[in-house]
Amino acid sequence: MKELSYLNKYFIKYKYSFSLGILITIIAQIFSLFTPKLISKSLNAIEKFDKLPKAEQTSQVVIDSYRDGLIHNVLLIIATTIVAGFLTFLMRQTLIVMSRHIEFDLKNEVFKQYENLSQNFYKQNRTGDLMNRISEDVSKVRMYVGPAVMYTINTFIRFAIVIIYMYNVSPLLTLYTILPLPILSYCIFKLSSEINKRSTTFQQYLSKVSSFSQEIFSGIRVIKANSLENQHQNNMVALADESKKKSLDLAKVQSLFGPLMIALIGISNLVVIYFGGVMYINGTIPNIGTIAEFILYVNMLTWPVASLGWVSSMVQEAEASQKRLNEFLKLEPEIKNKNENSSDIQGSIAFENVSYTYEDTNIEALKNVTFTVKKGETLAILGKTGSGKSTILSLISRLYDVTEGRITIDGNEISTLNLNDLRNNIGIVPQDAFLFSDTIKNNIKFGNQNATDKQVIEAAKNAVVHDNIAAFNKQYDTILGERGITLSGGQKQRVSIARAIIKNPAILLFDDCLSAVDTETEETILNNLFEICKDKTTIIVSHRVSSAKNADNIIILEDGRIIQQGSHNQLINQEGYYASLYLKQLSEKELL
Repeated sequence: MKELSYLNKYFIKYKYSFSLGILITIIAQIFSLFTPKLISKSLNAIEKFDKLPKAEQTSQVVIDSYRDGLIHNVLLIIATTIVAGFLTFLMRQTLIVMSRHIEFDLKNEVFKQYENLSQNFYKQNRTGDLMNRISEDVSKVRMYVGPAVMYTINTFIRFAIVIIYMYNVSPLLTLYTILPLPILSYCIFKLSSEINKRSTTFQQYLSKVSSFSQEIFSGIRVIKANSLENQHQNNMVALADESKKKSLDLAKVQSLFGPLMIALIGISNLVVIYFGGVMYINGTIPNIGTIAEFILYVNMLTWPVASLGWVSSMVQEAEASQKRLNEFLKLEPEIKNKNENSSDIQGSIAFENVSYTYEDTNIEALKNVTFTVKKGETLAILGKTGSGKSTILSLISRLYDVTEGRITIDGNEISTLNLNDLRNNIGIVPQDAFLFSDTIKNNIKFGNQNATDKQVIEAAKNAVVHDNIAAFNKQYDTILGERGITLSGGQKQRVSIARAIIKNPAILLFDDCLSAVDTETEETILNNLFEICKDKTTIIVSHRVSSAKNADNIIILEDGRIIQQGSHNQLINQEGYYASLYLKQLSEKELL
C-alpha cells in the first residue's frame, strides 16, 4: 500500500464525497439488516402458532392476528429492501463518480508531468510504454479508488454491523460462524502477494507490446518498402504470445479466489446449521428462527467475503500500476522555471565558454563555445554531422541546461528568465519537421492560435508553400495524415517554417530546415526570411553555403568547437572548411 499512498491527496480533495459515501453505506447496511430480523420474527411467530392448543389454532381471531403480523413483516421487508437498494444506488453514484473525477485528475497530472519532463526522459523511455501508463495503468488505479474502496468500505461496515447483531443474538454461535475467517485471511495474504508480482510482470509485457506496435505503425512505410511485414508479424506474434502467457499466469491465480470464497462461506453455513441445530436441541437457542436468522447473516456476508478476493486483486494490480506511475510522477524536471515574473525578451544572445555533455551517451557535444548575436542580427552555423549545431539551438530554447559556462539573453542568464516567456519568444523550425494530424491551417496556426486566415496565407506565401496548398482539393482545410505523411519532405519543412514565421517571435531558429527543398525554392525562401527577420535575432543551421552567405556572422563547428568565425567574404578568403565547402558546392551547382 506504500505506492498507493500517493493517491491520499485525491481522497482529501474529494473528502466530502468520500465521507458522504461512507455515511450512505452505513445507513444502507442498517436497512439491509432489518430483513433477517423480520424473517426470524416471522418464523418464530409461525413456530409459536404451531405450539398453540388446537382450539386456539382454529380460532379466526388468532388466525387473523398471526396473518396480519406476517403481512406486516412482509411489507416491512419489502420497504426496507427498497430503501436499502436505493441507498446502495446512491452509494455507487457517490463513490464511483468520485473515482471518475480522480481518474480525470490523475490523467491530467500524468500528462502535465509528461510535458514538464526533459528531453533526456524521452530518450530513455519508449512512447508505447508512456501511452500504456497513462491509459492502462491509470485505469487500474481507478479501479482501486472506485470499486475497490467502495467494496472494502461496504465489507467492513457490513461485517461490523452483522457481527454485532449476531453477537447480540448468540455469542457462542457467532464464534462458531466466524471460525473459517482466519483461514480466509491467510489465503488472501498468500494469493495477494503472488498477484502483485504477476500483475507487475504482465503490465511490463503489455507496455512492450504497445511500444512495439507504436514503432511499427510509425515506420510502416520503411517496413513495406523493405518487404519486412512477415518478419515483424512473427516478432509481434512472439511478443503477444509471451504477453498472453503472463496474462494467463495472472488469471490462474485470480481464479482461485472465487471458489475459495464460496467454499468457505459454504462451510460457515454448515457450521451454523450443525451447531445451531445442536444448540436448539439443547435449549441454548430458544427458537428455530434464530438459526434461519444466522443463515441469512452468513449469506449476507457471502458477497462481501467473496469480493475480498476481487478487491485484493484490484488493490494489488493498482499498486503495481501506481508504482509504474510513481517512477516518473516523483521525478523532478531537470529544466525548471525559476522565475514566475514575466521576462521581456529582446533577442540579444551570448554564449560564454559553453560546454555541454549529453547525459545518456556521455558525449561532449560542445566545448568552450563563445559567440554573440545582437538583436536583429543573423548568425549561420555550419559544420559536419555531429559537430554540435543542433545542440546550440536546444540550449537557446532551454531544452537542456549547459554543463559549463553560461548563456545570456539580453544580458540576463538564461536560467533566470521566465521559461514560458523565453519559449514564447522563440520560433524554432526543427531538423525533422513534425506536423500534427490536423488541417494544414491549424498546423500553421499552431505557432499563433489567434492568427487570421489572411496571416496564415501570408506566412505560407513567405514559406513558398501556398501554391502547393492551393492545389489540394480542400486547400488549407486539408487534413494531414499522422506526422504530416500527406505532404512531401520539402512541403513539411515549409509548413514548419510558416508555423514559426506566424508566431512573430523575437528569436528565430532554423535547424537545417531547407535540406529537402531545391536550390531555387531555397533562394526564394531565404530572401523572404531575410526580409522578415530584419528586426529579429536569427540563427540558421545548415550544410549549405547558400543558406549562410547573407548572414551577418558565420561560425564553423568541428567536434563541438568553433574552428572558424567571420562573414562570408572573410571566410571564403581563408583556407579552411568554409572555403572548401563553398568551392565544392559551387562546382556542383555549375554541373547542374
